[in-house]
Amino acid sequence: MANVGPAYGMSREVQSKIQKKYDSELEPILVAWIVAQCGAEVGRPEEEGRQGFQAWLKNGMVLSKLVNSLHAEGSKPLKINPTPPTTVFKQMEQVAQFLKASENYGVAKTDIFQTVDLFEGKDLAAVQRTLTALGSIAVTKMDGLYHGDPSWFMKKAQENKRDFSDQKLKEGKNIIGLQMGSNKGASQAGSTGYGRPRQIIS
Repeated sequence: MANVGPAYGMSREVQSKIQKKYDSELEPILVAWIVAQCGAEVGRPEEEGRQGFQAWLKNGMVLSKLVNSLHAEGSKPLKINPTPPTTVFKQMEQVAQFLKASENYGVAKTDIFQTVDLFEGKDLAAVQRTLTALGSIAVTKMDGLYHGDPSWFMKKAQENKRDFSDQKLKEGKNIIGLQMGSNKGASQAGSTGYGRPRQIIS
């Protein structure tokens, strides 16, 4: 894979805006969750900030262990080799497998980052967005597989499905909704017939 050189002009301005979206306050929460979820063996970023966060996740091993930890034994979606991948292709493939498993877990496509966003550090805010969405779904499922502080992530809104009997549905058809207005007090008293001139008394 070719090295990406420095950006100039418009590209540099766009890249600068993307980098500013990275949330340095969210980073320690995501790191704490991943460690709580996967165990201390995944380690921590060697330095705080975007570059340390990227280097920690870049080869896809930590991410793969994270998504596996959200599944029960016997139903883990990814096979993980004990030795981390060393070639660029294998590392990117590992990240791509994590993204696919996250989507299958319930993360929306709009919340999934692109492999290059992480691997080349193009948009680490998108990586944070994917991890936050993954955490939110894990908290919402309440299946006992989430580890960490539940307040770290917002619960997703859940469907409140209601079943009405046929009798209730029939009764509902006879009710005039408030948005349709009201016919109470309606009267034609004082109205004139069609075609008759209005009487004006001086």
